[in-house]
Amino acid sequence: MSASVRVRFAPSPTGPLHMGGVRTALFNYLYAKKHNGTFILRVEDTDQARFVEGAEAYIEESLKWCGFEPDEGTKAGGNHGPYRQSERSELYLKELNQLMATGHAYKAFDTAEEIAAKRTEAEANGDVWQYDAKTRLSMRNSLALSAAEVAQLESEGHPFTVRFKMPESGREVKVSDEIRGEIRVSSSVLDDKVLMKADGLPTYHLANVVDDHHMEISHVIRGEEWLPSAPLHVLLYEAFGWNPPAFAHLPLILKPTGNGKLSKRDGDKGGFPIFPLAWTDPKSSQTSNGYRENGYLPEAFLNMLLLLGWSSGDERELFSLEEAVEAFSMENVTKSGARFNPDKAVWFNEQYLRSGDSSRWIEPLKERNAEAMQGWSGTKCQQVLDMMLERVQFLHEIGAHSYLFAAPDRFDEKLIRKKWKPETAGYLRDLKDVLAAVEPFESDNIETHFKQFLATRELGFGAVLLPFRIALTGTGGGPSMFDFAEFLGKNQTLDRLESAVAKLG
Repeated sequence: MSASVRVRFAPSPTGPLHMGGVRTALFNYLYAKKHNGTFILRVEDTDQARFVEGAEAYIEESLKWCGFEPDEGTKAGGNHGPYRQSERSELYLKELNQLMATGHAYKAFDTAEEIAAKRTEAEANGDVWQYDAKTRLSMRNSLALSAAEVAQLESEGHPFTVRFKMPESGREVKVSDEIRGEIRVSSSVLDDKVLMKADGLPTYHLANVVDDHHMEISHVIRGEEWLPSAPLHVLLYEAFGWNPPAFAHLPLILKPTGNGKLSKRDGDKGGFPIFPLAWTDPKSSQTSNGYRENGYLPEAFLNMLLLLGWSSGDERELFSLEEAVEAFSMENVTKSGARFNPDKAVWFNEQYLRSGDSSRWIEPLKERNAEAMQGWSGTKCQQVLDMMLERVQFLHEIGAHSYLFAAPDRFDEKLIRKKWKPETAGYLRDLKDVLAAVEPFESDNIETHFKQFLATRELGFGAVLLPFRIALTGTGGGPSMFDFAEFLGKNQTLDRLESAVAKLG
């Protein structure tokens, strides 16, 4: 085993990448970079029955959007390839034959119907049946049959699987986990897992262990759902005569309310995405929303995932990817499940949208509103950002404020009934005359003249400011009216005032 840190993210292309999978990839990446190690992408595509066209490309695009691409992998290449399991069949067969030669694996010719019958019979007697050290000699396999019987079945082309031979006398299997400490399991409760399926393809257990060894993986960082498989994997390493890697099983991401793991159904019910990118199912043609398409920034998405099961040990919540690498440690990963909060995900997006130099959003803003902002200068776009970023959660929401692009043709009727008094039109006509004389027509100067107008007329802010806002925007909320008036310019401001007074009277 290599002394350097080498970790892998090993998804199966059986559908879109769940946000839990992205978190696994993130924690692997952070650990590798913290220790100047190597982050590997390996595609575990041996389950051909569940293979989904386009899933592998989706995984690669998701990691690219997140901003942490692999050092080795299907596209990056490397010295430990191929990095797609379907291209490593010869290696699996070689190692499997070695296991059978040393008596750690055997051929099983039982049909699915025969195994089901055994389970049904046991259930009828109130027992639980599994294919293990207690039952295997009553089944059709190379341990119970003679060599001649095995040869005959093979010559007849009878399909068979290859199973791992659990120790006959129960023994304690120790799994050392960097998050959960030492875990002890008796081999007597473990079944003889299938290592090679009847179609000749390896199962996850065989391919996973063989690949991790040959790719010199130093740390296996994966989800908690794989914890029950860890004792088998330890025994497989032992049977091969290999040193196992260090294990770390990450906590589950839990649904926002209630018990259980976060699922697509929870996202559909709660109206939030659980996939990094939008995904269209090739069979049903149904599209599921993605964080990217919903307007989330990749930095916010990753920061949210970072704190699902890990903390820095203090109250800090905001980390760039580089800062997360520096702060990350396996000691601060929690054992218990991490509850997902969709509102917190939005909060992270707000923080990243508003932090840093807002000018970086000029081009994305223009792209999202290409038709409405055609011909707009960078300065004008910057004005919009300065006015609106504190009032939106996502960049695309800015374009939904139509008053930025055109005078309102509708006005909030509820506000009109409540705030538009018989004398309001007269106030706005007089204000229009005051504003016409303002030079330069800039926010601070506009505000000064506005306040002087109120003082001269002995009016309160409420009598004029909200009607002024309604006249210019049609609504009761929005940016500073003095900033907005400067953004419109004197002519448009006066035109909108005149038009609103004419319509509302």
